[in-house]
Amino acid sequence: MATMPVILAGAMTVALNITAPADDASAAPKRPVKQKSELAKTLREILLTSAKSNAAPAAPTSYTVRPGDSVSAIASRFGLPTASVLALNGLSWKSLIFPGQVLKLSTAAPAAPTPAVSVGGRYTIVPGETISAIAARFGVTAQAVLTANGLGWSSIIYPGQTIAIPGASASLPIQTVADVAPVSSVPAPAASTPTTTYTIVAGDTVSAIAARFGVTTAAILAANGMGSSTIIYSGRTLVIPSRSTSPQAAPTAAPANGAVTPLTEEMAANARLIIRTGQRLGVPDRGIVIALAAAMQESGLRNLDHGDRDSLGLFQQRPSTGWGTPARILDPVHAAELFYGGPGNPNAGRTRGLLDIPNWQSMTVTQAAQAVQISAFPDGYAKWESSAWSWLARYR
Repeated sequence: MATMPVILAGAMTVALNITAPADDASAAPKRPVKQKSELAKTLREILLTSAKSNAAPAAPTSYTVRPGDSVSAIASRFGLPTASVLALNGLSWKSLIFPGQVLKLSTAAPAAPTPAVSVGGRYTIVPGETISAIAARFGVTAQAVLTANGLGWSSIIYPGQTIAIPGASASLPIQTVADVAPVSSVPAPAASTPTTTYTIVAGDTVSAIAARFGVTTAAILAANGMGSSTIIYSGRTLVIPSRSTSPQAAPTAAPANGAVTPLTEEMAANARLIIRTGQRLGVPDRGIVIALAAAMQESGLRNLDHGDRDSLGLFQQRPSTGWGTPARILDPVHAAELFYGGPGNPNAGRTRGLLDIPNWQSMTVTQAAQAVQISAFPDGYAKWESSAWSWLARYR
């Protein structure tokens, strides 16, 4: 028993490997650990970076619809409520959108300079202007400007042209209005050979380019291997076929200005019907454009057998409000006659057509169409004006 503590002590020393002094407990650690505040800051930075990478891109002022798009998908892409996009464009949940159609995503618009009027109330037109826009800027009616300059609704104005502004005031604010007769910002060159080319600039459309060169839209599409739904871009060069190889283009009262919505065969057939009915009734081109814009907004240029409440047909006219029987309203020729009204109005004394509206010629497309349709979306017609001018030129 006297020798056991010595042997055990030696074995314990070896087993525990106590061969070096222990570190001082008060000394700083060799690898200090981050404090809680630093870890929280790092975590916040990671979360913020992730959120930024997953955020929706900033919404542009407008968006051109592509094949396969839907309003809800477009709204989601830019982090916008679908209802807001519908309201901003005068659409309902049942409205159709088409490739090439331009949707507004924001009401913001760059400020435009106040136009200057020279002594004597003269104003020099700049590219992109229209008679109705100029009239609104100076607080006068479009009809007054037309009359003061001996112009009509089908007249074309050009950059550099000087016009009289009756009672103009250069201090009036600029207002945003629908276009009436878009300015041709490029002089009309003469196409002489099949190898003539043209470089697209911002705002061009195929139909407007065709009108400048005196050829048909179909001829340009064929010469460049394009279809009616092809989207063109600034900087692209188009082949312009000569007039000798292209049927004579139909004259157009005002070239389209902006994106043009392509039409299906059904839509094009209804557009032709509306145009021919208007021509038979002696309706001016501008009145036909208003009818086309109204039908596109109301039915997508389709002869629908359904709609809001009892609305039917191309113009979504309602039997319950006196437009006629469902069978008559679904007759597209009869529906177009009802929209135009005037001396040939089949519903004279019961419903009011475009030609029955006092001073409709001095109204914007939206104002004139709304006066006939009394729509819940009164601002929805203006977006079809540029396309309607193009359809009139192509299908007349």
